[in-house]
Amino acid sequence: MNVLSLQNVVKAYANHIAVNDVSFDVKAGSIFGLLGPNGAGKTSLIRIITTITAADSGKIFLNDHPLNHLHPNEIGYMPEERGLYKKMKVGEQLLYLAQLKGLSSKDAKIKLRNWLEKFEILSWWDKKIGDLSKGMSQKVQFIATVVHDPSLIILDEPFSGLDPINANLIKDEIYQLKEKGASILFSTHRMEQVEEICEDIVLINKGKILLYGGVDKIKNDFKEHLFSVKYNGNLPESISDHNYLIVSKTANEIVFKAGVDQTSNDLLRNLINSHVNIVSFNEIMPSLNEIFIKIVESNNE
Repeated sequence: MNVLSLQNVVKAYANHIAVNDVSFDVKAGSIFGLLGPNGAGKTSLIRIITTITAADSGKIFLNDHPLNHLHPNEIGYMPEERGLYKKMKVGEQLLYLAQLKGLSSKDAKIKLRNWLEKFEILSWWDKKIGDLSKGMSQKVQFIATVVHDPSLIILDEPFSGLDPINANLIKDEIYQLKEKGASILFSTHRMEQVEEICEDIVLINKGKILLYGGVDKIKNDFKEHLFSVKYNGNLPESISDHNYLIVSKTANEIVFKAGVDQTSNDLLRNLINSHVNIVSFNEIMPSLNEIFIKIVESNNE
């Protein structure tokens, strides 16, 4: 089942096409990465999904229903530019935002107290937003995003300004929300974060989709059949006679590039037969960052 489905979505501003025939699905209970360089169309897509603006054409479904004005109550959105009122106190700010999402005052207070206790910040209730650090206000913004138990949570650069301890705290909460059935649409420029937590991604540039699918499959599709071997002893010269291209070589590590018809088992067998003491044998997989740069630069040429 998909929590979100976009079908041939188009959005233009004057003569600029910000979203150009975009289609993708976000599975229920998954963490999905929305990626792209600045100006790619990510913000335009998020504004359409959250009903801030409307698509010019195409179809959008949330929980199998056409997107409508009631759906924002089923969505939690944490924008990159945080939207808290600095002169308001934390408690009244969170209570106000929770009621905007359809919670009663009573239910909102119960849920907010639980979240504040979980983050060990209940004492912040009467603090002014303007007195909080960026990291502290980030926690408050996160609570405002998820307090109404949305089925779709959109997080734009959620770890910006957080120290490693608080980043891990938010990350753990993201995993727990996923386990409870929520779907997370995660937008960031940090590819290592995407690689760590996302199951599926879509990469857009100039309003069009360049890549879409599972993270593991995409990395497998872009691998270059490179293998790193760490060893002890002397590697015989004859190892290069097996049609493996030696990419680099040091005193105790060698990187091979296998041919199309060669497998890792073939390479390992030849190394074992050379009587070298093998310490480790690993295939070198491309990072999402490398794939991102390669695809976007190719598209920009």
